[in-house]
Amino acid sequence: MMKVHKVMGKFRMSKEKGEWQRFSKEVISEDEEEAIEKIYSILGSKHRVKRTNVKIYDTEEVDEDEVENNLIQEKIEAEE
Repeated sequence: MMKVHKVMGKFRMSKEKGEWQRFSKEVISEDEEEAIEKIYSILGSKHRVKRTNVKIYDTEEVDEDEVENNLIQEKIEAEE
C-alpha cells in the first residue's frame, strides 16, 4: 500500500559557495527507505546534486487529509 511521506533535510547548492538549502518534500512511497531514494533521485535530477551533498534529518508519514502537495492530493483522490 502506498503512503505519503514527508522528507526534510538540506542539500549543498554548489561546492564553491558551500551554501546549504533546506527542503521539505512530500513523496508517495511504500516505506521510508523508498521515500529517501526518491528524494535523492529528485534532487539529483532537478539540481544536479550528488547524494553525498544531501543531508536528510527526518521522515514522517503524512495522513491523506494533511497532504500539502496538490499533485499528490490529486493522485490520492484519483485512486479512491
